[in-house]
Amino acid sequence: MSAFQEQVIEEFRAHGGRVGGMFEGADLLLLTTRGARTGRDRTTPVGYVRDGARLLVFASNGGAPRHPGWYHNVRAEPRVVVEVGADGGRIERFEARAVVTGGPERDRLFAAQALRDPAFAAYQAGTDRSIPVVALHRAAGVADPSRHRAIAAHLLKVHGELRAELAAVREGLTRPGPHPGERLARHCLSFCGALHTHHGSEDGVFDLFQEQFPGLSGTLDRLRAEHRAVARAVAGLEALLASGAAPGVLRAEVDRLAADLEEHFAHEEAELLPVLLGTADA
Repeated sequence: MSAFQEQVIEEFRAHGGRVGGMFEGADLLLLTTRGARTGRDRTTPVGYVRDGARLLVFASNGGAPRHPGWYHNVRAEPRVVVEVGADGGRIERFEARAVVTGGPERDRLFAAQALRDPAFAAYQAGTDRSIPVVALHRAAGVADPSRHRAIAAHLLKVHGELRAELAAVREGLTRPGPHPGERLARHCLSFCGALHTHHGSEDGVFDLFQEQFPGLSGTLDRLRAEHRAVARAVAGLEALLASGAAPGVLRAEVDRLAADLEEHFAHEEAELLPVLLGTADA
């Protein structure tokens, strides 16, 4: 470990997760991994963002041609330890499971990070490798009732926001005036992106639920299938927008999507909330 990293780690632990200098104001965590070659624990300061119940870290390595060492470690051993700043100047330390995201989910998550911090777009432009996005799932999270309640509250919050955004999309299509397709395109850019991110986050959390609540396996499989069906419907809507479809065609497609989503949200809430809130056996 470099002397610089040691200094950052000492400062992080001494000041409740806050670090000055070039990292002042940045969201940092300490990630302890098991060395793939040495078998020894190694702690690395890494920037992160929260994504629902999980934390996301990005193996940018400053745009270098090779992945950082911690990334090779989590590929070999996904069980890690996370330290992150908490309320009251505390350091929260917990075990987690590192999951390397892939495909469209990785692309969405990295694109969102590049918008938040343009440096990541520069990192990707400077290397031929695809910068990995790794999700950290709290290992004990699904077994902790307080975490259950937090996840349930987050689920309801996001569903409420998505319902409101979809209502705005539908209202924009019924409002008189020219260019309804352009109005829909503006709304869809926000709504569709939020929906993709939400379902991508849920798919990762579902893996942990399935381990903790085997009785939910059938429900979770159905919800995953519904996620894929909704993604196809959204892609169809985006294709209609690109083709310049007539307002009536767009309204019908949005109405179908709204009905499918409401059925999906209602089913998910009916099946998952009682389990998360401890009001039903799983």
